[in-house]
Amino acid sequence: MRIIWAILGLISVGFGLIGIILPLIPTVPFMLLAAFFFARSSERLHAWLVEHPTFGPSIVDWQERGAISAKGKRIATLSIAAVFLIGLIMGLRPMILIIQAITLSAVLFFIWSRPNS
Repeated sequence: MRIIWAILGLISVGFGLIGIILPLIPTVPFMLLAAFFFARSSERLHAWLVEHPTFGPSIVDWQERGAISAKGKRIATLSIAAVFLIGLIMGLRPMILIIQAITLSAVLFFIWSRPNS
């Protein structure tokens, strides 16, 4: 089972790295998922990820306090606004825009309800 957890962790890291390049794929959630998988499979990989200078602080903040940085909240808000704006520009049907607005509002509420790191 440890091998499966490790493979899932490596896949999550891969998706997270792709998210650095592609703007609509989130990086940090995939790294959080990878930390979860590595905690169940490999102490070495878990330590590497948690101690990573770029990804580690966000992971530790989330694991210890469920916190998201203010900068991360601002970036997420801008990304969500951009996604909704793209939907408007594309001329999506009003029902789809309503569903999108409700979903994105719920995501924003969750993000902004978390403590700052």
